[in-house]
Amino acid sequence: MSGNFRENLRKELDYQGVLVKELSSKTGIPVATLDCYLGTRATVPSVEAAFKIAQALQVTVEHLVTGENINEKNAHEKLERETQELIKLIKKLSPVQSKAIFNLIQTFKIKAI
Repeated sequence: MSGNFRENLRKELDYQGVLVKELSSKTGIPVATLDCYLGTRATVPSVEAAFKIAQALQVTVEHLVTGENINEKNAHEKLERETQELIKLIKKLSPVQSKAIFNLIQTFKIKAI
């Protein structure tokens, strides 16, 4: 997902099946104001309004602004760190141990297919 606040908010509302009037009720932001955020002029909300919207939709403000899911981003970064750590550990193994680990990974790879 990417885009701007208007597009990201629209996608999130559609994804969750939330109507603008429901979001208005959850946030206290008038429907007309929300319509301005979603309209072709794409008015940008205040930080406070964006925070209320994010809370009501149970997403981050960053997600609404950038379209990125912070949880996916954090999971990717964690996976990168874990991968780097595995590489460091494997480099410390003897050639026989490395080959055994390689064969074990190949076994998992075959079972996953």
